[in-house]
Amino acid sequence: MTDPSPANSQEAQKYKKMLESPVKPLIASLALPSIISMLCTSFYNMADTYFVSKIDTTSTAAVGVTFATMAIIHAIAFFFGMGSGNTISRLLGAKKRAEAETMASTSFFYTFLCGLCIAVLGNAFAPQFATLIGSTPTILPYAVQYMSVILIGAPVMMSSLVMNNHLRFQGSAAFGMVGITVGGFLNVFLDPLFIFKFRLGVAGAAYATILSQFISFCILFAMTRRGGNIPIRLGNIHPSWPIAKEIVAGGAPSLVRQGTQSLSTIFLNVAAGAFGDAAIAAMSIVTRLSFFAASVVIGFGQGFQPVCGFSYGARKYGRLREGFWFAVKAGTLFSLAAAAVAIVWATPILEEFRDDPLVISVGAAALRTQAMTFFLVPLTILSNMCLQTTRHTAGAMLVAAGRSGLFLIPTLLVLPRIFGLTGLVWSQSVSDVCGFLLAAVLIHAFFQKIPKRDEK
Repeated sequence: MTDPSPANSQEAQKYKKMLESPVKPLIASLALPSIISMLCTSFYNMADTYFVSKIDTTSTAAVGVTFATMAIIHAIAFFFGMGSGNTISRLLGAKKRAEAETMASTSFFYTFLCGLCIAVLGNAFAPQFATLIGSTPTILPYAVQYMSVILIGAPVMMSSLVMNNHLRFQGSAAFGMVGITVGGFLNVFLDPLFIFKFRLGVAGAAYATILSQFISFCILFAMTRRGGNIPIRLGNIHPSWPIAKEIVAGGAPSLVRQGTQSLSTIFLNVAAGAFGDAAIAAMSIVTRLSFFAASVVIGFGQGFQPVCGFSYGARKYGRLREGFWFAVKAGTLFSLAAAAVAIVWATPILEEFRDDPLVISVGAAALRTQAMTFFLVPLTILSNMCLQTTRHTAGAMLVAAGRSGLFLIPTLLVLPRIFGLTGLVWSQSVSDVCGFLLAAVLIHAFFQKIPKRDEK
C-alpha cells in the first residue's frame, strides 16, 4: 500500500531533502557523522584493551580472546540493521511510510529477541565457548568473567546498532552519531573508574561497556522519535516471512563480508606465522592501519546508501548514478592522499607501534605495497553498498566476499609458498586488484540494467 504523501511537515522536508537537494553536499553531510560514528564505535574495543593492559598480561589476553564474541554480536546486529535499513530507505523513497514503520519495529523486535537468545545460551556455555575461541587454561577464568558480563548486554548492544542503521538509512546519520558518540566517550570515562576505583578488574571493563551501551541505546531510542524519523512502536511489530525474507536478502552481504574478514584474519595469521612472530605483528599492524584508512571510504559509502535507497525507490536513477560516482571520486581522492602518506612515512608510522627492527621492516614493506592499490578500494566498497541497497543480493555478496575472502584467502595460501615473505606482503594488493575487477564488471552490469534517466 502506497501512502499518498508523507504524514507531516518534518517527514515531507526529509523526503524533499533526500530526493531534491543537491546530491554532492547531501552525501557529504551524511558521510561526516557516519565517519565519526565508526571511529567512536572503535573506542569501545580500544578503551577496554588500553585500560585492561594496565592490570596484567593475563587480563589483556582474556579481553583480546573475547573480541571474537564482540565480532559475532556486531556481525549479527549488522545483518539485521543493514537488511532492514536498506528496505526502509527504498520504502520511504517510494512513499510507503507505513510499511517502513512495520519493517523498523519488527526488525528491532527480531534483533532484541536474537540478542536475548545469545545472552542466555552464551552464558550457559561460556567456558566451552571461551575455550573454542582460543582461551588457554590460564586465561579462561578471566575470559569467562569478561564474556559473561558482555553477553548480558547483547540485546541492548545489538538493538543500538540496528537503530543507528535505521537512522542512517533515513538520512538522519547525525541523530545516530549523537548516541554512538556519547556511548563511546562514556566508556572511556567509566573503564578506569570501574577497573581501578571500584577494583572490579577485567569485569569492570565489561560493566563499563554494557553501561555505556545502555546509555547509547536510550539516546538512540529517543532519537527515533525526533526529526520525522520512524519510531519504534509495539503496535508496529508484525513478524512475517516477507519481512524476514527482506532482512535476509538485504543483510546477507554484510554477514558474508564480516564472516570472510574473520576467516581471512585467521589465514593471514597462519601464513605470517611461517615467517615468525615479527611477521604476524607487522601484518596485524598494517591490517589495522589499512582498515582505518578504509573506514573513511566506508563512511562515504554510508553517506551514499540512504541517497541510493531513496533514489532507487523513487525511480530517480539519474540521481542514483550521480551520487554513486561522486562518492567513488571522493573516496578515491582520499585514498590517493592516504596512499601518499603511507608510502612516504611508512617507517615512522610503524615505529609508533613497535621498536622491533624486523617488525618495522616487514610492516613498512607491506604498508607501502598495500598503499599502491588503495585507490582501487573505493569502487569496490561503493559497488558493494550500491548493489546491497538496491537488493541485488547475489552481486553484493560476491563483491563483499571478493576483497576480504574470495581472492585474499587463495593468495595467502599460494603466494607465500612461491615467493616467500614477498608473496605474503603482496597478497592483499593482488586481492585488491581482483576485487576491483569483479566489482567493476558487476556495477557496470547494474547500471546497464537500470534506465539512464529518472522515471516519472
